[in-house]
Amino acid sequence: MYMHDGQNLFDEATSFSGEWKVDETLDSISNACIVVGIDNGGDKRMTEYNPNDTEQFGKGEGRQYLEFIVRTLKPFIDKNFRTLRSKRNTIMAGSSMGGLITFYAGLYYPKVFGKLGILSPSLWAIKDVESEIKKLAKPKTHSSQRYFFYGGGSENKTMVSDLKNVCELMEKHTKAEIEMVVWPEGGHNELTWSNVFPTFYHWITR
Repeated sequence: MYMHDGQNLFDEATSFSGEWKVDETLDSISNACIVVGIDNGGDKRMTEYNPNDTEQFGKGEGRQYLEFIVRTLKPFIDKNFRTLRSKRNTIMAGSSMGGLITFYAGLYYPKVFGKLGILSPSLWAIKDVESEIKKLAKPKTHSSQRYFFYGGGSENKTMVSDLKNVCELMEKHTKAEIEMVVWPEGGHNELTWSNVFPTFYHWITR
């Protein structure tokens, strides 16, 4: 499993806003996987996790970031660790901007990533999400994928409705397996995502 914001996954001492406790969660279950935590680039985070250009943050570098993972990082991990290389066994997960780039990883690379965990994604960064999905996702290429979407009722006002719209569009245009989880009291923070992570992991690996 490839995860973004690596600073926040395993150790609160390295995080900038709390940790996900990924190591504790995986240590407590029998079907743990290898997790590759990719640190974000600090002040580059808003552009490296976004394929789209924005007026506020500038030119998006998300395509290059995903290309690095697919062409450089994953081959290195597959060569040096005992991985199962198929897309069925390759997961990506992230939250907020990390959720956004995870969503695009599924759209751009359906032959690489079979399972996606998209938590509280920054969908505001997509100008026209319906056009984007119609352009990139097709039943022929994306139907064997599994997408886990999460949103919290205490996030921004449109998080849940935006997620519902994306899930409906993905089901319509891809025929992929979609799971949407909403926690009414869930916020936009590492504490919430650390609590969601076990639910996501058990669903994505069942």
